[in-house]
Amino acid sequence: MHEIPTNALDVQHALKAHDESRQGEAYAPFALDPNQYRKHFYIESYGCQMNFSDSEIVASILNQHGFGATRNLEEADLVLLNTCSIREKAEQTVRKRLSEFRKVKEKKPGMLVGVLGCMAERLKSKLLEEEKLVDMVVGPDAYRTLPGLVEEAETGQKAVNVMLSRDETYADISPVRLDSNGVTAFVSIMRGCNNMCSFCVVPFTRGRERSRDDVSIVAECQDLYNRGFREVTLLGQNVDSYYFVHEDGRIVNFAGLLEKVALISPLLRVRFSTSHPKDITDEVLHTMARYENICRYIHLPVQSGSTRVLQLMNRTYTREWYMARVDRIREIMPDCGISSDIIAGFCTETEEDHQDTLSIMEHSRYDMSYMFFYSERPGTLAARRYADDVPDAVKKRRLQEIVELQNRLSRESNEQDLGKTFKVLIEGNSKRSDQDWMGRNSQNKVVVFPKGNLPLQKGDYVWVKVHDCTQATLLGEVVPS
Repeated sequence: MHEIPTNALDVQHALKAHDESRQGEAYAPFALDPNQYRKHFYIESYGCQMNFSDSEIVASILNQHGFGATRNLEEADLVLLNTCSIREKAEQTVRKRLSEFRKVKEKKPGMLVGVLGCMAERLKSKLLEEEKLVDMVVGPDAYRTLPGLVEEAETGQKAVNVMLSRDETYADISPVRLDSNGVTAFVSIMRGCNNMCSFCVVPFTRGRERSRDDVSIVAECQDLYNRGFREVTLLGQNVDSYYFVHEDGRIVNFAGLLEKVALISPLLRVRFSTSHPKDITDEVLHTMARYENICRYIHLPVQSGSTRVLQLMNRTYTREWYMARVDRIREIMPDCGISSDIIAGFCTETEEDHQDTLSIMEHSRYDMSYMFFYSERPGTLAARRYADDVPDAVKKRRLQEIVELQNRLSRESNEQDLGKTFKVLIEGNSKRSDQDWMGRNSQNKVVVFPKGNLPLQKGDYVWVKVHDCTQATLLGEVVPS
């Protein structure tokens, strides 16, 4: 999570109004000790935060079997792409990258190329047989078998494991923090999804919902804090449905888990993503309000503002119900930041439906949003049941209007913060200048301020008074606490 420049909102790519996650980016991990390992792997991740978190699990598994990480593609013995199937553009990006890997492999015949994650499960036969782009395909629940699959692929066989699991959570694996800033970290608390939204492939590519035990989650967060990290983001397709039952019958729900992590230390900030509107309870909201170190920020995807379209999407709530949830968040935590996911041009969407989406955005006053036009995904309920009948030109025009409205809402939200003072966790240098620090406040807004001569470092908390802003960033000066 980091600062994004003010022009980051681009209709074609439908990026967020300002910081949030590293969605859609590729990265290669740092090498821990290049002399420690006999072989090296290179990994890139695309898509949601869960994919980045999974890559850290994969890195840990490979480390234990003699593979060290490298940033240099050419020196890698194993090249992995952790993929996303949520939108067609993500799959196109991955295919293009695999073609580039194939050219590198031609110069290094012993190199193995593998696809991990959601796209691996969905397109295994095409990738292996028809296009011959990869040597191995590994689904999100099969990462423990990766070392054995590598050995199989080394013999010239195509190696595949895309079996989904009802109980795999990787709870016992300590992730290797890839490209870590040493301040913030992701912690996976559950896997899979039971919601079956008609447009979404996640239940088919990641399986059914299962929660990781709270003891291992708290232990991982405690270890991160002991190592100097000062913020954890609890991850899941739908974190609010977290539910773990101990052998003695004790039940830990998401509110209880939040409290357990918050109690590690008041210096450890706690965030979470993502929340399904139907599951974010008053108990969760009151727990957030009770602890200063649980950040006042909720990602609450609406997808559409039309009740009719929401029913087609199988979102299980109405327009009015969603707005009431937003109102309840504001009532319990008036200073809470809210962001959303919005889809333009879903099947049968009319101009009236589109106007409903614009008006629910106005009501919710989102600080930022992920905005996309509808991309039909094979295998989903929507693909089987509904015609993708909104013309592309109409989808793009509606998306443009959504983006323009979110740009205005984001700027207005930031302008309301002028003159206010926020507690900011320093994450590192600003992207624009190493003379400035960059951090975020509790509401997940990026704050940039000059370093001056103050003895500050990454991981420190400072109070910053905001004097200016862009659409994406708050600008300020350090003030006494």
